[in-house]
Amino acid sequence: MFGEVLQKLRKSCGMNQVELGRRLGVTKQAVSNWENNNILPSVDLLIRIAGLFSVSTDYLLEIDKSHYIEIEGLSVEEIAHVQQIISDIRKYKQKNVC
Repeated sequence: MFGEVLQKLRKSCGMNQVELGRRLGVTKQAVSNWENNNILPSVDLLIRIAGLFSVSTDYLLEIDKSHYIEIEGLSVEEIAHVQQIISDIRKYKQKNVC
């Protein structure tokens, strides 16, 4: 659910509810209500949340489980390095599956 996704993203960035609220211009209570699935944010805030965490709105709403990495400003060589790291991680995970 949206609240669980938001909470995981927030915690992965080391933010508390107050900090997230401050960045979005809402109260801690609003963030708490979202994370407890009491209410959903407005469309405008959903878009801002997606931008803040560099994920799609579909990801936030669990329509799309994909993750995206922002590569704007990287050179072709740097993008190739990022792709190689991802490939190496996938290979490692395949070898270490229980």
